[in-house]
Amino acid sequence: MLLNLERLDLLLAHYVAGALPRPADVLVGSYLEMQPAAARLADVLEEFAGRALADSEPLAMSHRDQSLKEIFTSRLPVVEREKPGHPQSGLPILLRSYLGGDLAEIPWKTRLPGFRQHVIEKSKDVEASLLWLRPGRALPHHGHKGLELTLVIEGEFNDHRGRFAAGDVSVADETLDHRPVAASHAPCICFSILFAPISLSGPIPRLVGDILGI
Repeated sequence: MLLNLERLDLLLAHYVAGALPRPADVLVGSYLEMQPAAARLADVLEEFAGRALADSEPLAMSHRDQSLKEIFTSRLPVVEREKPGHPQSGLPILLRSYLGGDLAEIPWKTRLPGFRQHVIEKSKDVEASLLWLRPGRALPHHGHKGLELTLVIEGEFNDHRGRFAAGDVSVADETLDHRPVAASHAPCICFSILFAPISLSGPIPRLVGDILGI
């Protein structure tokens, strides 16, 4: 679990630097809505980054007058930031905006018995989706060919690293093989981002059982 926290801190640093692709930016922003302590840490990092930028030597701008003219004459959309917080709707505000709806409006598709998915965005580079697991449901043991980020929205799941409850983020990469299992007392709903496909692994009998949901 300590390694997961270290990876999460690195992810947060990339978020503050504005270096994340949009789905990951939404996931981390939603995590900060759900975790006030993490949001305070992000504020501190942003303050440090601002001071470093203010103390750095300015760089000469080519075509300065033309660039400034284009900036001042452009019509940029005004973005009003809503107050952070976990709304009564069941979704963080940022995720709800990205999704374009609420949990009650999700057109779930059954992928396996007891396992539903709603794909929000999919390209050759990334797949962002909501996942729903019935209580006690295990996902087949699998490894990763790239990065996978998972934010727990409701309920919880566990694997060999420990317990991930609402507001927690799992960071998985090529070094991790695991078998996530939803807690037995309630369904588990997650926001998941895959940057590369997963690969099934583990004993065949257990894989078959997990695929069938038994």
